[in-house]
Amino acid sequence: MSSVASVHSLWTAAAGAPGKIPAPHIEYTQLAPTLIVLGAAVLGIVIEAFVPRRHRYYSQLLLALVALAAGFAAVIGLAAGGFGSSKAHIAAMGALAVDGPALFLQGTILLVSLVAVFTFAERRLDPAAHGNRVDSFAAQPAAVPGGAAEQAAVKAGFTTTEVFPILLFAVGGMLVFPAANDLLTLFIALEVFSLPLYILCALARRQRLLSQEAAVKYFLLGAFSSAFLLFGVALLYGYAGTVTYAGIAEVISDGAKQIDPALAGTMGNDALLLIGAALVLMGLLFKVGAVPFHMWTPDVYQGSPTPVTGFMAAATKVAAFGALLRLLYVVLPGMRWDWQPVMWGVAILTMLGGAIVAITQTDIKRLLAYSSIAHAGFLLAGVLATSEEGISSVLFYLGAYSFVTLGAFAVVTLVRDAGGEATALSKWAGLGRRSPLVAAVFAVFLLAFAGIPLTSGFAGKFAVFKAAAQSGAGWLVVVGVLSSAIAAFFYIRVIVLMFFNEPKADGPTVAVPSPLTTTAIAIGVAVTLVLGLAPQYFLDLAGQAGVFVR
Repeated sequence: MSSVASVHSLWTAAAGAPGKIPAPHIEYTQLAPTLIVLGAAVLGIVIEAFVPRRHRYYSQLLLALVALAAGFAAVIGLAAGGFGSSKAHIAAMGALAVDGPALFLQGTILLVSLVAVFTFAERRLDPAAHGNRVDSFAAQPAAVPGGAAEQAAVKAGFTTTEVFPILLFAVGGMLVFPAANDLLTLFIALEVFSLPLYILCALARRQRLLSQEAAVKYFLLGAFSSAFLLFGVALLYGYAGTVTYAGIAEVISDGAKQIDPALAGTMGNDALLLIGAALVLMGLLFKVGAVPFHMWTPDVYQGSPTPVTGFMAAATKVAAFGALLRLLYVVLPGMRWDWQPVMWGVAILTMLGGAIVAITQTDIKRLLAYSSIAHAGFLLAGVLATSEEGISSVLFYLGAYSFVTLGAFAVVTLVRDAGGEATALSKWAGLGRRSPLVAAVFAVFLLAFAGIPLTSGFAGKFAVFKAAAQSGAGWLVVVGVLSSAIAAFFYIRVIVLMFFNEPKADGPTVAVPSPLTTTAIAIGVAVTLVLGLAPQYFLDLAGQAGVFVR
């Protein structure tokens, strides 16, 4: 009763002296990248409500491109103003960090999303339906697949232009996620970018039931992971009496100096710290796609519309690894001896599990899904370096990997048969003879995934393995190299299938894309080759951005 009375007296005192309530201090300029993207997403919803249907596609496409380009320009402006180095600080009343890693990751997410919008907007791959150009998304997602309402929507030439504002909402959440500086902001950002992704996964024009199944699986498993993360947040609050990263780190290193009376019974209890940290890490490892939290990845990647799969595989990994790095390096460095052995096990299982299971795959999207799991393991090797070189190598690897992934999935959208995309590996036989250019471009991406020299994949893997070896994780590097060798087998197997097998008479055709998808693939190839041939400038850039503000 006494606590209720004290809360009541505080409430009445605050109400009686409104001048004493401090107004929130928000640095809007430093949060500009996120505010621009979220503002454009809200404007996109308004466009859906008021702009005539025939004008929505161009309005939404233009808005999305301008918003993402403006957000990237804002990131460049902040970095040029010194907010990535000398002026790095905690903004928005302690909720968000504006520092080198946050700006680097936000810039990467915005560039990846900008390229992803080109693949979302593609309308030349499917044959025109009733005289109307169609994209990868369902004509009317709320209609029952194959029902009369869907057929009427297709006949009327409807398109789901809502995908653009939904994409922008997801990007807004991803921008906050690696910059979050307290656990509640982290959780809110996780939900803000996860919910739009659940929706986007369910919107495939072809194979709608498979797409909806993917969305339901992703939603249910994502809800479990969010629950684990939130329960971990509650336990860490019980341990430290605060949800801010700096506050928790201080209690871990110095013990509870000032005991909060309401939490006197639990503060400083190591059991709460260990269980809470494990649950929060579990939630982040789910988003990363690390073994054993990876089971959603192949089904979701296969069932989602391919442009969504490419965006999700690239951008989500960047955001999730950014948040994981900040949690381990800012909140839990004092617990390194507790989390390092566990993360070693997760990294080894992820590298080997992704590489070995990928060998058995017969669907190109599932193969790329297991490939992404193996790459999560390679990235974890960089995370485990626990050094500035480890941070910068992971940042570089994320930038390189995301563009290769986007490009690879953009190529997958081009190979088609009567049922839509031909994702069965057997149908890719002889593709190099039917369409040498497309097969050669895909081969470049596969060689980059395999880490062959002169590609961005080699530079990225070399950087993370070097950082891990320098920090004493030699055995982890040995496992990583072995996993890379196993992975190289199935990448090269696909190249052999395309160039050295005879094409089948009833094989798929390669659709001629619009300049939008062509641009997305060209950017992927350019980044892959530039980061492979001349990586030093970008490694230096990642090195300068490799210090977290505390």
